[in-house]
Amino acid sequence: MTDPANLSLVEVAAAIRERKLSSVEVTRALLARIGRWQPVLNAFVRIEAEEALSAAAAADAALRGGTTLGPLHGVPLAHKDMFYRAGKLSECGSKIRKGWVAPATSAATARLQGAGAVHLGALHMAEFAYGPTGHNEHLGPARNPWNPLRITGGSSSGSGAAVAARLTYAALGSDTGGSIRLPAHFCGVTGLKPTYGRISRADTMPLSFTLDTVGALARSAEDCALIGSIIAGADRLDPTTQGAPEWNMAATRRPVKDITVGVPRAYYVDDLEADVAKALDEAVATFRKLGARVVSVDLPDQTAVTAAAQIVLGAEATSLHSPWLRTRTGDYGAQVRARLQNGLAYSAVEYVEALRWRGPALAAHLAAIGDVDIIVAPASRAAAPTIEETDVGAGPHADATIQAMTRLMRPANYLGLPVLVVPAGHSGMPIGLQLIGRPFCDETAIALGRAFQTATDYHRRMPELP
Repeated sequence: MTDPANLSLVEVAAAIRERKLSSVEVTRALLARIGRWQPVLNAFVRIEAEEALSAAAAADAALRGGTTLGPLHGVPLAHKDMFYRAGKLSECGSKIRKGWVAPATSAATARLQGAGAVHLGALHMAEFAYGPTGHNEHLGPARNPWNPLRITGGSSSGSGAAVAARLTYAALGSDTGGSIRLPAHFCGVTGLKPTYGRISRADTMPLSFTLDTVGALARSAEDCALIGSIIAGADRLDPTTQGAPEWNMAATRRPVKDITVGVPRAYYVDDLEADVAKALDEAVATFRKLGARVVSVDLPDQTAVTAAAQIVLGAEATSLHSPWLRTRTGDYGAQVRARLQNGLAYSAVEYVEALRWRGPALAAHLAAIGDVDIIVAPASRAAAPTIEETDVGAGPHADATIQAMTRLMRPANYLGLPVLVVPAGHSGMPIGLQLIGRPFCDETAIALGRAFQTATDYHRRMPELP
């Protein structure tokens, strides 16, 4: 029989609902796998085995009694350690919040629990979600299941590693400057960064209030669609969600022949490693075979958009952390402390101008792409580098290294666009591509990703325990 851990989220949810598998069986299978992989990966910061098994047993009992809690009834999940759960630790990868107990439950976590999910534990993350590699001075690095000497990407490091190693069926992550998309690319999983304002961030650790988004890392576009259908929607505790359209599950199956794909002529295709360029070319050929209309596009100056995003992120993160920077400077890891101190260099005028330009920049982007539905672009110029060569601490090249890793990430955050990263190649390490959509058209990105995954098998490939 197939190991339950190898099923997708959609598959395991159906198997439990149809009583082909019990929640207890599935939870035990994941816990056994976690026991083998955790010493290698450092993906979890807390494993709640007894509570998970108790909740799984309760889910099975409810199902036997004819009660279905929701579309994730009895499905075990784990999430980045910044999604608060009332009465539970939420240390956010930091020393400063060591021992901190959350007073409330995040909106996204609550919706997953309301849909019947079982909580397995909390996952590794970059300190305060402010790092793109998976390094953490307090926790040690998270490690890539395809090669433990290589990075997972961050800041949703544990989420990427745990989903790739089949330790959880999906995991919540956050994306302020690439923190869902980079781990998806480096670890070979599917990740959805939603449109800004599509999913509530209430009672989730903030970093940059005008850039932060909450999304999922999972095994397929179909899995991301299921998570999106559960956690998207208005929330009175997050005013940015007011007025956002309801999640349209039917639109995640939009025919590819009705989708126009744009390939940028510059920026996203500059200075790529050969294997990444090949993956992009092959994906474009696949889209054509699937019936999509493919055109070339000239985007506005993405360097300027990236610079504006960096100002907004730097100023907002430093503002948020300013009390601790004054009173607990030494309790930050060197890299995070350096990044926060860099934020002090931005003036109020620069920050306000960067915010004010956002509307015109989005308008220019939409004018440039015309009727294009999806921009396809690499997630990063290369596959995952090693932990050693990216362990830059607060050295003189730290900021340059971080900017290089996130160079293709920041425009979508600044413009608030939805992006689905799909595995699209493998050269010893996974390679992911970004499917960048129009505002509030997250479902179209998923539709193209779903079709791509019917024609390719990169998302089904699994790492082996070293």
